Amino acid sequence: MAQLLTGQFIAGGDGIQLSSDGRFIEAPSGDRLPVKNPVTQAVMGTLHIYSPADIDAAVDRARLAVSAWSDRPLSERAALLHRWADRIHADAQPLADVLMDEIAKNAQDALDEVHRSADYIHYTAEEALRLHGEALLSDAFPGQRRNKISLTSRVPVGVVLAIPPFNYPINLAVTKIAPALMMGNTVIVKPPTQGAFSGLNIIALAYDSGIPTDALIPVIGPGSTTGDVLVRHQFINLVSFTGSSETGAHIAQQVKMVPLQLELGGKDAALVLPDADINRAADHIVSGAFAYSGQRCTAVKRVLALASVADLLNPALVERVERLTVGTPSENAIITPLISMASADYVWDLVDEAVQQGAKPLTPLQRDGSLIYPIILDHVELSMRIAWEEPFGPVLPIIRVSSVPDAIEVANRSEYGLQAALFTKDIAQAIQIAEKLDVGTVQINGKTSRGPDHFPFVGTKASGMGAQGVRHSLLAMSRVKSVVLNL
Repeated sequence: MAQLLTGQFIAGGDGIQLSSDGRFIEAPSGDRLPVKNPVTQAVMGTLHIYSPADIDAAVDRARLAVSAWSDRPLSERAALLHRWADRIHADAQPLADVLMDEIAKNAQDALDEVHRSADYIHYTAEEALRLHGEALLSDAFPGQRRNKISLTSRVPVGVVLAIPPFNYPINLAVTKIAPALMMGNTVIVKPPTQGAFSGLNIIALAYDSGIPTDALIPVIGPGSTTGDVLVRHQFINLVSFTGSSETGAHIAQQVKMVPLQLELGGKDAALVLPDADINRAADHIVSGAFAYSGQRCTAVKRVLALASVADLLNPALVERVERLTVGTPSENAIITPLISMASADYVWDLVDEAVQQGAKPLTPLQRDGSLIYPIILDHVELSMRIAWEEPFGPVLPIIRVSSVPDAIEVANRSEYGLQAALFTKDIAQAIQIAEKLDVGTVQINGKTSRGPDHFPFVGTKASGMGAQGVRHSLLAMSRVKSVVLNL
């Protein structure tokens, strides 16, 4: 039984699963799931796929551990999470190296994700200490005497199922794990296949920091099989999922009477008004559209502008796109290979179809396997799929609209409602337009973006369900309990 020792990392390991004491060991048999390096296409290692019996055993361990974990003083839980965050900070570079190999995130972005995740854990541990209950007196309601007091507090929901996505396998894991643990829940984590090594590494560091192995348990396998078994499991008490809208809708149909926290897809629009600062808008749109090759739910995925504005904006966008570096993660390139060849094929098909239907490329259409060079398409019509579908790649469609009300209508017609960016010097007008946009967040004179992580993060329509952000996640992963004193 080869235990994972402190400070060692498992990228490139083979057949990883959990032993009875919760440590990682090599599985001698069973179905395996390969993890490929998106740049080289070489197999980094294989993962043991959990059987239904393995899943039952893991969930049962988590269920039986809720009482012991939630009984620990809140300050003690916070201290363990602070220790975990410190370990992640200390091992940031090797963790970032695994991210680079596993999901083709560039060197700086990978390191930023690791440090941001540790900062999130620290902040969450502190914020949980500041949550307070309340006391309510009965005579505040008409017709009642002052003979009862309701003492309210927040208690754990039980076992939380956390399913993070491939594009932020560390950060979007800890945004689920940390609030769940702080509120006294135990956690089952199903890492993405592409990103599983990164997820297992931070769980190993959690164990080394003193977080009990029964309070945080990874389960490995494809979403279509392992994921379905988990979300339908009778002892899962809350599901927190980040991923595609299609999968989110499927999960919502599978669960019964279980709270959901869903962070799904987006088709985030940048509305550029005639009085906008064109250079500022171009800076934010290019950064928002092409960081991590556009593989972000909060990426700018379309520009809505009057024809006169587009004619001024386009040269500024092209100039900035031409400065984007294209290459490998180790070169710290902005544009790196997409997560899989299938993803690249989907993006390329959307672009090719739009061009065949009349869209005008403003940048060269260039592809090298799963590496797609940044693309700007002008004169995208509403009849084209790329006007509505989320490419999750380095492509930016420009849709010319007839008026500001037309831009609002086109933005709202999308099935998605995650974020929108609005560029204008008229703040009063910006606030009025923001109120009309059916999205969770409107960024005024800035790119669409998830953070800072203590801000509320919300999606409407097919973009999600429930609010995130540190405090909102703490509240979501707990429930109100009232104790009434009869005087």
